[in-house]
Amino acid sequence: MTRRYALYCVLTCAILGCSFTVSRSIVDYPILTGQALRYCLASVALFALAMRQKSRIHPSGRELVRLGLVAATGLVLFNVLLLFALRHADPAVIGTIVGVSPLLLALLGPLQERRRPAPRLLLAAAVVVGGAVLVQHNQGEHDAAGLLAAVGVLCCEAAFSLLAAPLLPRLGAVRVSAWSTALAVPMLLLALPLTGERPRMPSGKEAAALAFLGLVLTVVAFVFWYTGVAKLGVDRAGVYLALVPVFALVTTALVDRAAPDALKVSGVLLVGAGLALSAARVRQDAWKAHWRRSAATSSTPGAGRG
Repeated sequence: MTRRYALYCVLTCAILGCSFTVSRSIVDYPILTGQALRYCLASVALFALAMRQKSRIHPSGRELVRLGLVAATGLVLFNVLLLFALRHADPAVIGTIVGVSPLLLALLGPLQERRRPAPRLLLAAAVVVGGAVLVQHNQGEHDAAGLLAAVGVLCCEAAFSLLAAPLLPRLGAVRVSAWSTALAVPMLLLALPLTGERPRMPSGKEAAALAFLGLVLTVVAFVFWYTGVAKLGVDRAGVYLALVPVFALVTTALVDRAAPDALKVSGVLLVGAGLALSAARVRQDAWKAHWRRSAATSSTPGAGRG
């Protein structure tokens, strides 16, 4: 069962990593306008999926506030800060800083749930972060404003999972994704005057890319990711985020037909080692849970008799 949810996290990272090549098609399209169109399309599809579910659950007022915070930080502010950061720092610098998110989630996820962080998961997160840094090792130019904005992007990346985690048990991955994307649309439109961005109609190629980002990257990836977070926990799911630059590297190498250098390959191997360490922790916890259930069953009077 745990493997299935781990696979959801891996697939999410694969979709996100591969989406960078698709995003090349909209590099000249207004960023916030594109995100608003993407999330609008995604929210329609997600609410359609929610309507197909048997249970009719609606968020409470307090849950709506938290969903608004997910949208404001993990979706809107993330994109605004990323836009600002790209003007002051190279993508490699930003990617390296945001690559620390597995370690941040491994630390803050358990603290949010009022439990101690698992030392093995912290070590695994540190290993995958080191690997992700090597994968994105290209040095780039930056200034203080760019670094500060990149740290803000990192915080928003973590908030996307941390703020949503308490909502998942009752609302589920589909509803959390639907409400957060829907709430992000008006926020993005209100942010347009602050950036001076001028909306325009997308070309055919840009529309196809936005459709992919809305229906695949947002609908599929968000639901997969939140399902994994709900079942594995923020800390365990967060370790898999180090796979995003790995999949991006592989996709870029295939599309551009350019082999990665030895340092990037060593980074990929290091990410794999960290994930193996994390998986060992999951297997150990599963074995302990099975042992406790077996002990409880054997100690029950009359257990196992016909």
